[in-house]
Amino acid sequence: MRHPARLLLPLLAATFAASVQAAGVDPRIDQLLTELGKVRAISSAQLSRDGSQLAWVVRTDGRDAIELAKADGSNVHRIGGGKSGDCNESDPTWAPDSQHLAFLSSCASGGRQKDLLIVGAQAQDTPHHMASLPGVAQGLSWSPDGKSLGFLYVPNGTRRASAVYAAKPASGEIGVDGLEVQRVASVAAEGGAVRLLTSAGTYAYEFSWSPDSARIAFTGAPPPGDNNWWLAKLYVQNAQPDAIASVVLDPASVKGSLHGLQMALPRWSPDGKRIVFIGGLMSDQGSTGGDLYAVAASGGEPVNMTAGTHVTPAWFAWNGAQKLVVSQVSNGQSQVAEYSLSDNTASSTRVLFTLPADIGDGTASMALSLSADRSRVAFTQSSYTAAPEVHAGALNGEAPPAVTHINAALKPRWGKAESVEWDSEGRRVQGWLIYPADYDASKKYPMIVAVHGGPSGAVIPRWPRMGFAGEPFSALGYFVFMPNPRGSFGQGEAYVQANRKDFGHGDLRDILAGVDTIEKKLPVDDKRLGLTGWSYGGFMSMFIPTQTQRFRAVVAGAGIANWQSYYGQNLIDQWMIPFFGSSVYDDPQVYAKSSPINFIKQSKSPTLIVVGDRDAECPAPQSFEYWHALRAQGVPTSLVVYPNEGHHFVDPAHQRDVLQRALMWFEKYLPASK
Repeated sequence: MRHPARLLLPLLAATFAASVQAAGVDPRIDQLLTELGKVRAISSAQLSRDGSQLAWVVRTDGRDAIELAKADGSNVHRIGGGKSGDCNESDPTWAPDSQHLAFLSSCASGGRQKDLLIVGAQAQDTPHHMASLPGVAQGLSWSPDGKSLGFLYVPNGTRRASAVYAAKPASGEIGVDGLEVQRVASVAAEGGAVRLLTSAGTYAYEFSWSPDSARIAFTGAPPPGDNNWWLAKLYVQNAQPDAIASVVLDPASVKGSLHGLQMALPRWSPDGKRIVFIGGLMSDQGSTGGDLYAVAASGGEPVNMTAGTHVTPAWFAWNGAQKLVVSQVSNGQSQVAEYSLSDNTASSTRVLFTLPADIGDGTASMALSLSADRSRVAFTQSSYTAAPEVHAGALNGEAPPAVTHINAALKPRWGKAESVEWDSEGRRVQGWLIYPADYDASKKYPMIVAVHGGPSGAVIPRWPRMGFAGEPFSALGYFVFMPNPRGSFGQGEAYVQANRKDFGHGDLRDILAGVDTIEKKLPVDDKRLGLTGWSYGGFMSMFIPTQTQRFRAVVAGAGIANWQSYYGQNLIDQWMIPFFGSSVYDDPQVYAKSSPINFIKQSKSPTLIVVGDRDAECPAPQSFEYWHALRAQGVPTSLVVYPNEGHHFVDPAHQRDVLQRALMWFEKYLPASK
């Protein structure tokens, strides 16, 4: 029998936008969406090694362009004097001489192919071609000696190398035909042929150059790459084509706290003798968090240098032989700290700054762009009160100021935000609460609980993007509660691992305890609670209504209805074993106890379900299964499938539509005004 999703998709693709328009849109929703659409995304911020110049990527009219400036944000100019047409620029990377910038551009081909280019820092300088890159390239990184430029490359690749983007349509022999393998590649500084360094039999995820530029360290696994990141090993090889890669570390075979967990951000020590990385229980490639580990570059048992810490390191850089600069999640906030290394431990010696804001330079989660002497820093920053800007300045104990004014005219349309804390079963739990716009303490308000994805992740304040998000509901008169229950980053690795083999149970109790705490302090109407979330939050939005009747309306994005059927449907099943302890075939009961479908007769909440038709992480059949079950029980429900979308939506029309539908669903079933 043909899959029901394939039967319905052509109709849905043609009608989903028109149906919303026909239903009529509250003018407040239209105004809110218009304001969110004015945000110009800043996807990268890079500081030259001498700390004197900046480069950033800013989106204008749907296209990404690189701008250069002095480190204080002055003298802004487009590289090469400006471009027009259907093309994008990305991945700006300063050469060690601080006078040249390498970047990727699709302008020469009219958007069809990326080229590797290099340009001088002066406004009149013209970019020069280094190499043509048919396929997919990302992650540019200069060798320390400046003689080579490395990057991750999928030759002739057809999609971005990540499970969150739309999966290739299934055809041919699954798992064999059409595999796309990401490899570490390099080009000489003067340009020329692309050299493929790593083997076609290993999918490379991240890499770094050794201090002498002679070797690379990288994480890799057999293809398919989307699925096997959770099994990746750490390798070292000479930085030459056809060099033999040696396994330095395999988490599946080591002893101690890293056993069976994941690795990210391998970085050589300045003397080249060891490699430090972040290891922990991670549910998504790119959502990095854990402890700092070290292993000899020649191999051996890893050492956990931050065991027992109560923060979650997410990124780091060396600062001399015995110091690190670390970005970490601390109780729902971004924090940057200095660490000192002694023997086999790394200890935080000074917190440089803590921000209720999202930060990053675009290369990795919470990454910072640092000058070579580590005296200056740059990154993009946004919060609930300030839209994205580039921040740059001295790294001296205070957060640097904004040096751009790209989004300065934008003002929040939602209410004030505050961090809330409460106790739950012996744990101190934290979350964020946004008040209704134009809050009046004498009135009762509904509240929407928005559960974050992961589960290994955290809610950190940021300016909402167009697309699925919780913050915009505040603009229509709702409290919005965004908890960081057990399983989240921000309180150490033990807290992250506290929901293993227990999805939807302990974390639900944490969330309900938070709701109770808020209701005791603020005028929240317990009879008007809503629930929403995406990915793991989408699963929770399907599971929670089967466990409690407190939530009167639900919007579930990219959710999971049945962990047992999901195991055989998704394209990333390797992520599940570290969380569930074994495969569904070896221990079906641990999957069954967290499957919403097994408790579906308890669900009474009107539920909107949304999903991309090519979602590899949370496939559309899961949403169909939940929608079908609710319909069979007579529960009001609607299912919207978005064509050619993966786990992260990329079509601006779909991003707008999915948020609009969510706002309208709550307005219908959980109106802010009685």
